[in-house]
Amino acid sequence: MKEHLPEYINYWFVVGIGKFIRVFWYFVIFEFTRYVIIDYIIALIHYIKRNKRSLKWDCAKNKLFIENPFVSIIIPGKNEGKHLYKLTKSLAEQTYQNFELIIVDDGSDDDTAIIGKNLEKLGLIDLFLRNKQRGGKASGANFALRFSRGKYIIHLDADCSFDRRAIENILIPFYLDEKIGAVGGNVKVRNYKNSLCATLQAIEYLKTVSVGRIVTSELGIYKIISGAFGAFKTEPLKNIGGWDIGPGLDGDITVKFRKSGYKIFFSPTSICLTNAPEKFKKLTNQRLRWDKSIIRFRVRKHNNIFLPLANFKWNNFFAIGENILYNLILNITWWIYIIDILFNFSSSLKFIIPMNLTLYVTFSYIQMLSIYIFSERRKEELTLWKFVWIMPFYTGAYLRIVRSIAYYKEYFHKASYKDLWNPVKSSKMAKQYGL
Repeated sequence: MKEHLPEYINYWFVVGIGKFIRVFWYFVIFEFTRYVIIDYIIALIHYIKRNKRSLKWDCAKNKLFIENPFVSIIIPGKNEGKHLYKLTKSLAEQTYQNFELIIVDDGSDDDTAIIGKNLEKLGLIDLFLRNKQRGGKASGANFALRFSRGKYIIHLDADCSFDRRAIENILIPFYLDEKIGAVGGNVKVRNYKNSLCATLQAIEYLKTVSVGRIVTSELGIYKIISGAFGAFKTEPLKNIGGWDIGPGLDGDITVKFRKSGYKIFFSPTSICLTNAPEKFKKLTNQRLRWDKSIIRFRVRKHNNIFLPLANFKWNNFFAIGENILYNLILNITWWIYIIDILFNFSSSLKFIIPMNLTLYVTFSYIQMLSIYIFSERRKEELTLWKFVWIMPFYTGAYLRIVRSIAYYKEYFHKASYKDLWNPVKSSKMAKQYGL
C-alpha cells in the first residue's frame, strides 16, 4: 500500500480543484455545506448569544415556579410493565413535581395490567387506564389525553429515564414565548456500550437529535418532537384532535402544531435516555417503519403546506422543504451521484474511493467536535470517538439503503398501512380517511 501512496497523492495534485469538485460534487454542495458550514455558523451564534439566552431562561424559570402549573404526564404503551417502576422512580426524583402520572396499557398480553394496578394502589401512578383491545400508540395517547387535567401534556416512552431537571427544562420554554406550543426533549442512547449497533446509534442521535435540532430550532424550522419525550400545550393539542395513527406520529403532531400557528422549540438540556436496538436486524425494521413517514405525512398528508393558501407560512415551507430535500430528494440524488461516478470515472475509482472515505471520515470527526462543544456529557461520550470512523459506512451506506427501500415501499405500495406496528382495523380507517 505504501508504494501506491505517492501515486495517489500526485493524482489529486495534478487533477486540480475543478475536477476535485466535479468528482465530489455531492459532498461539497450538499453535505459539507449543510452539516459543517451551517452547523458551525449556528454554533457560533448560539455561543455569542449564550449570556442573553441565560438571562431569558432564568426569567422564564422564575415564571414557571411562581405559576407552578399542574402538568399531565402520559405514557401509552404495550407490554411495558417491566419498565414502570423504574420510570416512576426516575420521575419521583425530578425537580418539578406538580404533575399527575397517567399510564395507558394498550392491550398488553404480559403482566403490565397487574403491575400498573399495583403501582396505582401504592400511589406511584395517579391513573392506570387499559385498552383491552390494542388500538395503537396514537389511540393510547389520545385515551390518556381525554383524562388529562394538566395545563401541559408531557408524552413519554415507558422505557426512558430522565435527568433530574428534565421535566423542569422541558416546561420552561413555554414561559420564554407564549407562541411556543410544543417543546421537544433531548433524547440520547442509554445502552450505547452494549453493542456496535447501539454505539453507532448513540453517535447518530448526538448528531441528528442533539446538534441537528439545536440548529433547526435556532433557524425556526424544527419539525420533529420525539415521541419519547415531548411537551405540548393541552388546549391546542385537543383542538387539533391529538395524535393521528401512523409511523412517525411524533413528526405528524409537530407539523399539526406548526400549521396551527404555534412555534416549536427544542430544549437541549431536557435530557431523556432511551434504549436503542442492539441488533442491526431490529434496527432495520425500526428504520423501515420510521422512514416511511416522510412519504406518508410530508409528501402526501401535509403537502398543502407548500401551497399559497390563507395559512401559508414561510417557516413551515422551509421546515418541511428542508426535511424532504435532505432526506428524500438527496437520497435519490445520492444514487444519481453513484451512477455518475461509475459511468464517468470508472478508471479512477482506485483514487476516488480512498479520497471519498478520507473526506467522510474527516467530516464525521468535524461533526463530532461540534457535538462535543454542545454536550453536557463530554467525559462519558469520549468513548464514542473511537467509533466515529465507522459512521460513513453506517449513515452513508447502510441507513441510506434502508431509507431508499422504505421510500420505494411507501411511495409505490403504501406499505405503512400494512405495518403490524398498528392494529389492522386502525390502519384501514387511517387509509380510508387519508391519515
